Amino acid sequence: MITPSPSAVRALLARYAVARFAHEQCPDDRTVLALEDVTYTLCVVTACRTVAEALAAADALLEKGAAPGVGAVDHALGTRCPDRTPWSPAHG
Repeated sequence: MITPSPSAVRALLARYAVARFAHEQCPDDRTVLALEDVTYTLCVVTACRTVAEALAAADALLEKGAAPGVGAVDHALGTRCPDRTPWSPAHG
């Protein structure tokens, strides 16, 4: 399994928190889609089947200080590349 960088995991956890908060405050089609999207991505990146498992796996990755990311995972998440340049479709 490709291990995501800590910054990619943190970015996903932040997106999840924002999407969940927005959905709890004012549930509508937009918030449902945003929450489903980030939940799916979090599950794929952590190789888990449920959001509870994915959140636990993300926490575990951050606790053990996962090695800086492999470019493919960072590119897919739109976070920084290992060389610290911002990712863009032109660089992908």
